[in-house]
Amino acid sequence: MVKDKDKLLIVHSFIEFMPQQFDVLIIGSGLAGLTMALQVADSKLVCLVSKREISDSASSWAQGGIAAVLNSDDTVEEHIQDTLIAGAGLCDIEVASMVATKGFEAIEWLINQGVEFTREADNSSFHLTREGGHSHRRVVHVADATGQAVQKTLAQKVREHVNITILENHIAVDLVTAKKLDKNTVNDQCLGAYILDNSNGRVMTIAAAQTVLATGGAGKVYLYTTNPDVSTGDGIAMAWRAGCRVANMEFIQFHPTCLFHPHAKSFLISEVVRGEGGLLKLPDGTRFMPEHDERAELAPRDVVARAIDFEMKKRGLDCVYLDITHKPAAFIEEHFPNIYARCLELGIDITKQPIPVVPAAHYSCGGVMTDSTGSTDIACLYAIGETACTGLHGANRLASNSLLECLVFGQAAANAILSAPYQDFHLLPYWDESRVTDADEEVLITHTWNELRRFMWNYVGIVRTNKRLSRALHRIHMLRDEVNEFYSNFKVTNDLIELRNLLQVAELIVVSAIERHESRGLHYSKDYPELLDEAIPSVLSPNNYSSLLDNQY
Repeated sequence: MVKDKDKLLIVHSFIEFMPQQFDVLIIGSGLAGLTMALQVADSKLVCLVSKREISDSASSWAQGGIAAVLNSDDTVEEHIQDTLIAGAGLCDIEVASMVATKGFEAIEWLINQGVEFTREADNSSFHLTREGGHSHRRVVHVADATGQAVQKTLAQKVREHVNITILENHIAVDLVTAKKLDKNTVNDQCLGAYILDNSNGRVMTIAAAQTVLATGGAGKVYLYTTNPDVSTGDGIAMAWRAGCRVANMEFIQFHPTCLFHPHAKSFLISEVVRGEGGLLKLPDGTRFMPEHDERAELAPRDVVARAIDFEMKKRGLDCVYLDITHKPAAFIEEHFPNIYARCLELGIDITKQPIPVVPAAHYSCGGVMTDSTGSTDIACLYAIGETACTGLHGANRLASNSLLECLVFGQAAANAILSAPYQDFHLLPYWDESRVTDADEEVLITHTWNELRRFMWNYVGIVRTNKRLSRALHRIHMLRDEVNEFYSNFKVTNDLIELRNLLQVAELIVVSAIERHESRGLHYSKDYPELLDEAIPSVLSPNNYSSLLDNQY
């Protein structure tokens, strides 16, 4: 006989995991996701899904700032031009113009939300810094922890909003589309997603009129990265499996200066350090950037990263050094308080000692193809932030344009959703676990993760060759088959979902790199060192992907 208390527990469990419905489902809780949530929540019921806490994202780790024209000496046209130059011919001019034009408005919105940007000593204006590739000081910041300050402010606003349901420690398993439910469907549409609750291992079904992918990039596909552990390319992989095109996946930005220290996991030394006069040096104190580019330390990131990589390989170095000791100690402590404190914890006094640095995977310039509203190839599915390929970054992102893109496209996608016609909810099936069991061991996941990240670093890094890329693709396919078999037979876990997504994203990166027969921006090939006359985006489509793979073997 079932007691009344047991009945209540059964009913509660049923209600908790029965399909839920929201006007807008946002997967990802970085700046793009939070911006979108706040822009639509006054008139829509929103569900925000975060793999960990909503403060744990790549946006939160951003140190430098947000590029925007706030100075009378600067112009929007010059910001656009700097973006186009950095993008090495592959930027969409209209998108670059849209984003740069809306820079002031985006900063104003953040100020209205309560973000307190660093001001000049006399409080007359915002303190603007300059980063590599910029012709002017136009980067507004909050000391050297801009992302953290912005994320904290918006996260609090999101938590307080009555129309926003937050699911922390949840990960999206896959999107639910009309074609997945009925292969004969002519007009595909995203209907929601399956979401894993990491606290109990159960998968819930969420139906949504509009679904937004804001899951960030895929830095964890590489052994060394400045990204947090959550950056596993989930949105890109899910959109690809759903049938969306992706573009420019080969353009992985390696940040030139990640702290080189055994106890400093993924700690970034902001571009602002070079913007404020930091010099890159060899162990003997010799500068080397002037020999590689006339802009020296202020050259775009792809140029600086390749120069460091070249010097390290040429001389057999473990790292190079970023030196700002020629600046007054008070200046350093005021402008870089977090970098100063973290380095000091590790025994490095940056007011007296140069900082050991190495390049590390930092940003994915490619992603899910979208239009200027963030719309993808599938109706009712949007992609914003680093997950998307909007055309803004081209072959190389201009420093501090990433947070700006999150803000502008978060607003653009919100406007599109708010003006979209009403969508009926669909009755979605439960997640079916009837034919799978608990995994008997997790060693396959751990071993595969480590192997993938290591050979991606060695074969698909800053400098590439056909042979390395071919080897990487061969290994990816072997590992993919093993993981897909594991996925088919055992219950899903957070680690398994992430690994499956990373393998898919790794394949897309490698295939895109193989298809580009030139060196442009962030993609440098020893086999194709020249620049082609015409700049053409790398577009991969699920419709012809099998034949493309066949041609590469």
